[in-house]
Amino acid sequence: MNKILTLLILLISATTQAQTPDLPEPVKQMQKQGIEIIKPFSAPGGVEGWVGKYQDMGVTLYLTPDKKHVISGYMYDAEGNNLSEKIINDEIYIPAGREMWKQLTAAPGIAEGSPDAKCQVVVFADPFCPYCNKFWHQAQPFIKDKSINTKTLLVGVIRPDSAQYAAAILSAKDPAKVWYDLESSDGKTKPALQGDTPPAVFKQIQHSQQLMEKLGASGTPAIYYLNKAQVLQQIIGMPDAEQMADLVACK
Repeated sequence: MNKILTLLILLISATTQAQTPDLPEPVKQMQKQGIEIIKPFSAPGGVEGWVGKYQDMGVTLYLTPDKKHVISGYMYDAEGNNLSEKIINDEIYIPAGREMWKQLTAAPGIAEGSPDAKCQVVVFADPFCPYCNKFWHQAQPFIKDKSINTKTLLVGVIRPDSAQYAAAILSAKDPAKVWYDLESSDGKTKPALQGDTPPAVFKQIQHSQQLMEKLGASGTPAIYYLNKAQVLQQIIGMPDAEQMADLVACK
């Protein structure tokens, strides 16, 4: 499973830039070269470090003891463990994922399952996506036993008329039932196309597609959940057996 978010998610990172006057001169020079300084940290061996972003990628900077030079790169321990990667994950990727999860859970969508389910799942789906349909069937037993619940954010990416059918589903009196009928029939029971799409429905589909683009998802289904460690997890495409087991366990 992809446990690290796409680089685009860094754009919504809820981090605070360090104040320039508090920085040593070599670190200030890195700022001038385009590195956004996030915060300082204490590295092993008494080395001063800073974590930052450059072109939406996490970076670590290490100040030499004479405070006249700075090194940009990874620090490793005697066992070959990448110590910088943990800092970048803890200070940038993981907080950014939690912020994105707030946006995903706040977005309107089609809910299935109990609010008391062990794991909440958000799925970007197209009405004509065959793998979305397969995932829907795969998820049903786990929705019924309250292992997971799902919220489907409909987008239009597969066919020219995908957005029209997404709008027809969301414009229905009972969108959840119309979606259920479509998926349970493997796409045979299609909703009747509407004339003009209500502005609120158009805005909802547009917002879902913008969220999907922010996450860098290139296709559907695009599946997200926050695991027990509060780290955002991403599955693009049909989950394999291991991914599905992790999702059901909220791992």
